Amino acid sequence: MASIAGGILSPLTSLFSFGDKGYLAIDIGSNSIKVLEVKGKGKGLRIINAGIAPLSSDAIQDNVVRSPALVAEAIRTLIEDQGLKATNVLTVVPGPAVIIKRANFPAQDQKDLRETILFEAGNFIPESLDNVNLDYQVLDTGSQNNTIDVLLVAVRKDLISSYTSAIEEAGLIPVVADVDYFALENMFETNYSPDPEETIALINIGAHYSLVNVMKGNRSAFTGDVQFGGKHFTDMVAEALSLSEEEAEDAKINGVLEGYNSQDIERIVTTASDHLLDEIQHTLSFFGTGTADEQITAVYLSGGTAQLPSLASMISQRLSVPVEVSDPFRNLRVSGQHEEFIRSHAASFAISAGLATRRPGDR
Repeated sequence: MASIAGGILSPLTSLFSFGDKGYLAIDIGSNSIKVLEVKGKGKGLRIINAGIAPLSSDAIQDNVVRSPALVAEAIRTLIEDQGLKATNVLTVVPGPAVIIKRANFPAQDQKDLRETILFEAGNFIPESLDNVNLDYQVLDTGSQNNTIDVLLVAVRKDLISSYTSAIEEAGLIPVVADVDYFALENMFETNYSPDPEETIALINIGAHYSLVNVMKGNRSAFTGDVQFGGKHFTDMVAEALSLSEEEAEDAKINGVLEGYNSQDIERIVTTASDHLLDEIQHTLSFFGTGTADEQITAVYLSGGTAQLPSLASMISQRLSVPVEVSDPFRNLRVSGQHEEFIRSHAASFAISAGLATRRPGDR
């Protein structure tokens, strides 16, 4: 998938050559910042360093960076602690704040299509085009009816700026901005080779919201979000057992906490999982019409909460499909002294791993 914010109206579009000085793939989430340092590209791509840092809950609100100084300080601290060397940054903006539309246009060459999209985009995007960065991806050329199926994506310039400004304040250079839906898709396409006839749901469980990207063959057919994530699990455990956030997080992840009944912890986590599954099923109900070729055939989970022992099996039972926790580094080379840390936190780096495959000028 092409870079959405690195597109036809974006100031981040780049024709520069940065050599092989490496990149930082930075996923600025609502609860933490995740960074991968990478070198090379394609089959020569190497993951050489990584880090995760907590982020204050008031730094990002309503999908916008409200305190660039807090985010910049967290990034600087992470860079210093991990000894990160690269300065060029690949980053993402949150999908729920992005406008995504599918449209059909008459078949035409690429130059004419670009001009047509620029002329017609205002009919599809409910924002002034002066206020957004716009990109597009050709999904299909319908030769039988002489049309082109296009995915249009628009991101408010002020939203992108809130993220890139924080990166610049940290002393770094943003060179690609993508959308987390499509970074997740890039991660999957890099590591897996599904049957073209399969319809696969990619679900990334973040802190405050979870992403859903349904892929038919090698293209995105539906994107949505669920306003429920790992932080909600932690809050439910904390409230039910009168624990601090740190204690509740530990209990959620490990299923045990000294002085507390593990069955009580399991019961709360199961209740939270049921709530998440209700929301996921509701979101998936907006995909397709229920015909045989639009049934989900497999689910791939990612995000830190995806590693909860019972979650994958619960989703599998509820949706009656195989469910697997994604391995973002399945086909990527991980080297250096940080390999153990990277692999032990693999599911948390799904978005960053998708970003790591991107380069300035990609379509």
